[in-house]
Amino acid sequence: MISREIIDEILENANWAPTHGFTEPWRFSVFTGDARHELAEFLAATYQAVTTEDTYRQNKYEGMKRNATLAPVVIVIGMKRQPSGKISELDEIQAVACAVQNMHLTATAHGIGGFWSSNSAATSEQMRDYIGLSGEDRALGLFYLGYPSNEWPVGKRQPIADKVRWVESKSGT
Repeated sequence: MISREIIDEILENANWAPTHGFTEPWRFSVFTGDARHELAEFLAATYQAVTTEDTYRQNKYEGMKRNATLAPVVIVIGMKRQPSGKISELDEIQAVACAVQNMHLTATAHGIGGFWSSNSAATSEQMRDYIGLSGEDRALGLFYLGYPSNEWPVGKRQPIADKVRWVESKSGT
């Protein structure tokens, strides 16, 4: 069980993410207890509704019904567009991603695992409506929170040197 105090801290730190134009576009719907079962049923039904016959997979459907009930906390991640449209949708999505990164860092500091899932049901218009958003707003996925049942997994990354290009003159070399 994750305490309400820790969940509030995770969300408060998300709220301090950088945001272009101070729009703070992130919106979070927190599912705990029995509400996770309702969310699981909604996800499974939505997966059936938005998936074409040739891409439908029964095991994915079953996973939708199961996964939201396994984690003690599931946070649906939303993005609220500003009516003026002054800030681009990409900027708003990037701000939400920064908020989710803050959630990851805070959860990890408490020994809690976090996982951002962006499957077709979780990012659908149906999900957008389900969490009380509308119009140009977006549902951007689910953030699962829980204490690891095993040893904390060892992180793996390719060397940063493979991903960095140093530019020290106008010619780019």
